[in-house]
Amino acid sequence: MMSGSSPAASLVGRFLVAAPSMPDERFQRSVVFICKHDDDGALGIIVNNAVDDLPLGQVYKQLGIDVPAMTSHQPVLFGGPVETSRGLVLHSADYKREETLLIEGGMALTASLEILKDMAGGSGPKKAWLALGHSGWAPGQLDREMQDNAWLVVDADPNLVFDADFGAKWQRALDLLGGKGDGSGRFDLASYSHQTGRA
Repeated sequence: MMSGSSPAASLVGRFLVAAPSMPDERFQRSVVFICKHDDDGALGIIVNNAVDDLPLGQVYKQLGIDVPAMTSHQPVLFGGPVETSRGLVLHSADYKREETLLIEGGMALTASLEILKDMAGGSGPKKAWLALGHSGWAPGQLDREMQDNAWLVVDADPNLVFDADFGAKWQRALDLLGGKGDGSGRFDLASYSHQTGRA
């Protein structure tokens, strides 16, 4: 058995874009950035769904952190249905702590109060989203969902990850799949075959 996972098998640093046929309503029209994918399962952050009525400034206040004016209204992501009370920061890789998980493509994931303090104080990463919760898959679960055509795999674009136009992200991620990420055209859903193989 070969050690490590082959690039074809690992989805780290890529988007999972919910197919139009996505059966789980919690993930319909979602764009998930995959942070970890190995023999233990997979972990991702939904990057196009904000927590209603919870700006970053309010989180800072709850944690006793001084709120910088420029971030007081920044949205907080709903990262997924797993551990929704736990915060994870998806950020650019220009910032690193001992517990930071570096991700291919210049991204990173950190779960600590210190990164939030650094972000509020101006010494955090250049780009960052605080996400409450994450999306998780048990070993083999994501592979089964892929076989059922629930997800489309798209090369991630950091600009799209950090874009605040949540409503447009799903279509823009699909456009990347169609090779039209330059804005010149749209991915044609009608051309997408979604045979699920179920009888």
